[in-house]
Amino acid sequence: MSADTTSPAAGPVADRPAGPAGPPPERREARRAQRASRHLLYALLRPHRWPSGAALAALVLENALQLVGPLLVARAIDLGIPRASAGDWGPLTWCVAGFAACGLLAAGTRYAFFRISGSVGQAVLLELRTRIFDRARQLPVAFHESYTSGAVISRLTADVDAVRDLIEASLDGLLTSVLTVTGISVLLLWLDAPLALVVLGSIVPLVAMTRWFRRRSRIAYRRARDTVAEIIVRFGEAMNAVRAVQAFRAERRKHAAMNRLNDTFRDAHTDALEVVARYTAGVRLTGNVALAVVLALGAWRVSSGALPLGVLAAFLLYLRRFYDPLDELATFNNLYASAAAALEKIADFLATPSSVPEPAAPVPLPRDRPVRGALAFRGVGFRYRPDTPPVLRGLDLEVPAGQTLAVVGATGAGKSTVAKLAARFYDPTGGAVLLDGVDLRRLSDRELRGEITLVTQENFLFDGSVMENIALARPDAGPQEVRAAARAVGADAFISALPEGYDTEVHKRGSRLSAGQRQLVALARAFLADPAVLLLDEATSSLDAPTELAVRRAMDALLAGRTSVIIAHRLSTVLAADRVLVLADGAVVEDGPPARLASGDGPFAALHTRWIHATG
Repeated sequence: MSADTTSPAAGPVADRPAGPAGPPPERREARRAQRASRHLLYALLRPHRWPSGAALAALVLENALQLVGPLLVARAIDLGIPRASAGDWGPLTWCVAGFAACGLLAAGTRYAFFRISGSVGQAVLLELRTRIFDRARQLPVAFHESYTSGAVISRLTADVDAVRDLIEASLDGLLTSVLTVTGISVLLLWLDAPLALVVLGSIVPLVAMTRWFRRRSRIAYRRARDTVAEIIVRFGEAMNAVRAVQAFRAERRKHAAMNRLNDTFRDAHTDALEVVARYTAGVRLTGNVALAVVLALGAWRVSSGALPLGVLAAFLLYLRRFYDPLDELATFNNLYASAAAALEKIADFLATPSSVPEPAAPVPLPRDRPVRGALAFRGVGFRYRPDTPPVLRGLDLEVPAGQTLAVVGATGAGKSTVAKLAARFYDPTGGAVLLDGVDLRRLSDRELRGEITLVTQENFLFDGSVMENIALARPDAGPQEVRAAARAVGADAFISALPEGYDTEVHKRGSRLSAGQRQLVALARAFLADPAVLLLDEATSSLDAPTELAVRRAMDALLAGRTSVIIAHRLSTVLAADRVLVLADGAVVEDGPPARLASGDGPFAALHTRWIHATG
């Protein structure tokens, strides 16, 4: 999912001055993505500008030392060898010693460059991974319900890997190529201007080929990045739903879908490699033609005495080095196109706005009240997307502190939406939700999560011990506090009976525990959190009768003395509440104590009768 972008509203046609049409929307979006990726890269490198400058200085020095070599060769041919033939070995000795010294110093500066640039590169990659993870963690549930976890994983893995390849394997090649080409161009003009003009003339087709290559490869790699994200999404989906896939014999269909994505990925990379092949062949052809012309022209000038042989030898050595970096530029452009597409995806993800942003100036909850946890909905309207019908329509609701409210209604009536708004997983599209008189949108996220806790029927247990999963609510809680929370909800007996007690590993998603045991661990976690408001979204709907009874007793301990909103489908849960709210089509149709509503002739009485008949 891409972050929405906005543009100034266009006025009437008559009010706008006539002029050429702007670029198409696709090109404008591509330019915006490129600017965002460059800004991200600059922001990542800015804290490391001094080490980066030192690495660049080492690279410049190394290239300067490398460029001295052919000049020493020319000096040795034109002066050192003739003097040595006459018995004077001094000039040749100095040329050889200088060549060796330049080689040693160049090796030292190369080592320094890799040490410094490697450290900077790893720091940048660490910062990039941290930003992606932090942003994924900060974005609300609404975002993660529409932006699949596989796409987030793709940003953190495949896209970061593409940036890593660029930093580790290509930036050195780019900088070396630029410095080498620039330095050699100056030296060629100094050695012999006519031959240098032949070489520099070949740059015109090279520039045209490079521009073509960058444009075509960027398109191919954008397509590849989109496809690899889709592959990760579909693979993760198939693995997470492996039971359903096997139960409904959907292996072949999933295999065929994955093959189609793999074919698309292969085709995208094949297109990119074909572009690389054409560019590389064009660069080498241009270089070989220029080299042949220089060799022919230079040989003619040497034979006529217009050019020393050593100068021609140095010129040819420089010329070979001149075109070799252009081959490296093909490799760099190839990786750059992939990394640029990845950076665009990452920058787009990092720029995704939160639908439930933190307030700029948070308002603290009042702490001078003896009882806390009063919840209020004031004219709340809500729809999940602008193009969908409203789920809640002007809901007005007051839940006094300490009251237990059960919310019932048909599927789609808006029950779970009430819990999600109270937990501020979403913000209302109209009206406000208040806690102790303060709009939830004005509370800091830290304070909000400390005061309101949501427990669902499928609470997530992390791979780790039972102790660690309960302590998730309060990482600073000691073992005795964790055990006290488990005893309070009746979970201590089954936990103590586990092979390693509280240190028992629950395995992936708590698979070592039964559904009821996982729910008791979740309730112990909520008890340890000690929130002012507890939201229970169908917390017992998937349990059998004996397990539900155990969880019911745990819930009684958990609900005591705190505000509770229960989304329930079980009669026993509803009748234990202080108050029942019946929703239909996003509006309240009945509200009152369960006993009074059950004895009436309204919607809840009908529901009560159906429950009684269903349980026989």
